[in-house]
Amino acid sequence: MLGLLTEQPRHGYELERVIEERGIRAWTALGFSSIYYVLDKLAKRGLIEATGAGSSAKSRVTFRVTDRGRDLCAAATREALAELTPVRARVLLGLANSPGLPDAEVVAGLARRRDALRQQLAEVRRVRARQEPLPTAASAIFDYSEAMLTADAGWTETTLSALTQEAAVDTYDVKKRHKELYSPSSTEFAVVDVPEFRYLAVDGRGDPNTSAAYAHALEALYGVAYTLKFASKKTLGRDFVIAPLEGLWRADDPAVFTARLKDSWDWTMLISQPDWITEDMVDAAVGTVAKKKKDNPALANLRLLTLNEGTCVQILHIGSYDDEAPTLHRLHHHYLPEHGLTFNGDHHEIYLSDPRRTAPAKLRTILRQPVRSA
Repeated sequence: MLGLLTEQPRHGYELERVIEERGIRAWTALGFSSIYYVLDKLAKRGLIEATGAGSSAKSRVTFRVTDRGRDLCAAATREALAELTPVRARVLLGLANSPGLPDAEVVAGLARRRDALRQQLAEVRRVRARQEPLPTAASAIFDYSEAMLTADAGWTETTLSALTQEAAVDTYDVKKRHKELYSPSSTEFAVVDVPEFRYLAVDGRGDPNTSAAYAHALEALYGVAYTLKFASKKTLGRDFVIAPLEGLWRADDPAVFTARLKDSWDWTMLISQPDWITEDMVDAAVGTVAKKKKDNPALANLRLLTLNEGTCVQILHIGSYDDEAPTLHRLHHHYLPEHGLTFNGDHHEIYLSDPRRTAPAKLRTILRQPVRSA
């Protein structure tokens, strides 16, 4: 603003016209309403002064630069020409925090940024073309704007491509990514720190061997899980291995687990999902499966669940599910009391074997219990 008034005296509407004609807003933010605010600030500092007005309209007050303003503008210009300005693009903050978002959202955000940069670059070029031929200084300003936008768009495209290729190459497998949580000892209890996981989840109650609700839950979970896998690979280029079935088991009295009173069990069956799977993707997958499995009531209750169990004690049980009672008794009545620990969440089981293809004596099940200090 001070520089425009150094060129010649101007009033507010003329400043707006020059700003618009020269495409100044392509490289600095200055709204029309801000013009008068800045003029008032410059006048109060004694850098500009009013020279007259047409009628009584404030917008027609003409301002000119003072000697003090001219000197300050020259000094600021010399500094701006030579000094480096730190790069603090907000996209860098976004990338620094991107691990907190699903990968699909990071990719989508960068794609929107790339498209916006391309549109902005096209607009700068249109503004420039309207004003050709340009003085050397003005031409250099547009050259800089185009170079910065071109570089930013190229960087964004390269980053986006790298993320997409990385996702395409890496087939996510929760058992491999978190090997320490999915390969415990079968002889000794181990204390582990379980990070936040996201699951497809369905709640129910009753004996898993006889309950129709349990059968519906598993059908819904696997149907949606495979639909998500294929959709992710097709639309995002990201593949993943279907995770093992898991279950949270709860009851008012934990003794019903060691006593195997299965009709009293409440459960939430789970299948772990990669962090790039979103609720919108799950809703779409449920809709797709529902068209084929219209008689499955579990689909209406299927949801994306975030679970953060923290400190847990776990062990690998080898054998029939009905033979878990001695291990659970040892955990509840010996290990936890002896180590000053108590329950801090639902009993959690992870089924590493397919019971349809594995003999009961060879079934491998992780028994996990969230705990806290007693």
